[in-house]
Formats: sequence, structure tokens, C-alpha cells
Amino acid sequence: MTQTTSPTLAEIQAPVRGQLEQVREELRRIVEADFGFIAEVNAHLLQMQGKMLRPTLLLLADQATGPADPRAPTLGAVVELIHLATLVHDDSVDHSVRRRGMPTINALFSHQVSVIMGDYLYSRAVIELVRLADLEPLRILGRVTNEMTVGEMRQLLAHDRLAFSEEQYDLLIMAKTASLLSGACETGAIRAPAVQRQAMREFGLRLGMAFQIVDDLLDYTGDASVTGKPVGADLREHKVTLPLIHSLPRFTPSQRKDVTALMASESPTDDQIAAVVAAVTEAGGLEYARERALALSTGAEAALDLLPPSPARESLRASIPFVLDRRS
Repeated sequence: MTQTTSPTLAEIQAPVRGQLEQVREELRRIVEADFGFIAEVNAHLLQMQGKMLRPTLLLLADQATGPADPRAPTLGAVVELIHLATLVHDDSVDHSVRRRGMPTINALFSHQVSVIMGDYLYSRAVIELVRLADLEPLRILGRVTNEMTVGEMRQLLAHDRLAFSEEQYDLLIMAKTASLLSGACETGAIRAPAVQRQAMREFGLRLGMAFQIVDDLLDYTGDASVTGKPVGADLREHKVTLPLIHSLPRFTPSQRKDVTALMASESPTDDQIAAVVAAVTEAGGLEYARERALALSTGAEAALDLLPPSPARESLRASIPFVLDRRS
């Protein structure tokens, strides 16, 4: 890695700041609805927008592979819509009540409304892609949404959670998280030469996998006041992620018994969560996950060497330490 300090998101977004405001305007336009209740839910959803990382990557990929695509802000809005739709559905599946410090759609309204609104966002994204009358972004993002759905089903059907392998975990995070980052980067490079388009697809895939591993690490190490969710939230929902997968074969019989009891409990206690977090830390699960995220980020950076020098390329490079060092 050539960057020694973690940049801020504002620094990464500097080359595309004006276009990001266009993305926000496009989002408002695309989800606008005459039906009053949908408009009310949309207003809440737009307040829940996060860091706009995916549109940022798309816009930077567009600039880094030039010439500029005038459709880029619209495509960025479509990618963010798809991301919002997955969050709405995830919150409903997980029965989550808060996201980014705000009530989720299912908590504020109902699970039925949450499912329908996720579908609405997907449909608005598809309508917008059709309006552009270009099969390529539709092909990329159609593939991505399919991969994400299959990833969710993989997780749902993982009955023996303690037998979940690292290979299965990789398939899951590629589908659930990395596919959309990869699709955003490839869509941004849609008019670029094939080698650059493939490089951006690979960059997004590796960055996305590193992003999810760091996210899973935060479940063990994060500060609840920063991340917006308590430490051990994934464990409480019986989700088995890389730190635990690596640690399981290294547990003592007593530690194995503790994690088995946690997974069997409908509502694990704080003490149960703390015991498993401590066991994973002792077994080296956290360090192993950090090493894997770093290795993936090295591969992401190598993909950028196939692009010509530009401020946008350097912002893409800066997104790597930003992802690795994130706290929320």
C-alpha cells in the first residue's frame, strides 16, 4: 500500500463532489411517487442514505477510465437504489429495528411495508435502466441483483452454522457485498477498453470482499456508539463470519461448548456473547481476518495499475485504506 494514513471519505469524493449532488437529485427524481404513503416512506428512506460509497466508486471509475459518461450520475443513483433495496429487505429478514441511528422501515411501519418498499426500489431501478435504452448497464446490474439474492438464500439455508466453511463464506460475501461494489465499478467503466473495464470489475470485487471482512471484524471489535450496533450483533443473530470460522478448529472443548450453546440459544445473553468474542480473539480469528482483508486490498490496488494516472485513480487507491481502517 502506498498510502500510510487513512483518508477521509470527503477527500476520496473530492473529484466527484459535484456529480454526487447530481446523484442525490436523480435519486429523488427516480423514487418520486404520486401515491402518498409511498412518498412518506421514500422520504424516510432518503434520510437513511449512508456514505454513498457505491455511487462514489462508479463516478470515480467513470473519470479514471474516461471520457466522461453523461449518464454516470443516473447510473450512480440506480446503484444506490439497489443498495437501499437490499438494506430494506435485510432489515426485514433480520427483524432489525435501527439502522444508521434511525428506525428501520419495518420498525417504523411494518414488515409487509418493508418488503413491498424493497420491491418498489428494485422496480424503480429497473425502469430507470430501461429508460436509458442500453443493455450493458442493465446486463451488469441485473446479474448483480441476481447474485445478491442467491447470496441471501445461501445464508438463509446454512442450517449447520458451525460447519460453514471459509469457501462458503467467500461465496457468500462475494454475492452479498462484493458483487454490487464490483458492478458499480464496472458500470462506471462501461465505455472503457475491455482491459480497463475488467480491471475495475476486479478492483470492486476485491475491495468489496475486504469491506465485508472489515464489517464482520467490527462485530467483534467495534464501538457501538460509532458503528450504530452493539458488539456481537452478528453472533446474537447466529451469523458465522470469518473470525469465528477460522477460530472454530482451534477452540478448546470448553470454548466449543460455549459457542454451540450460543448458537442453540434463541436469545443469547451478553455473557455468552462476551465469552465467544474472547475465545475468537484468543484463537487468532481477528488477526487472521485482518490479514485476509489486507491481502484482498493488495489485489485491488494491483488492478488499478492497469488504469492511466489521474486524480480519480488516486481517489480509488485512497478508498482502499479507507475501507481497511473504517470504524463504522
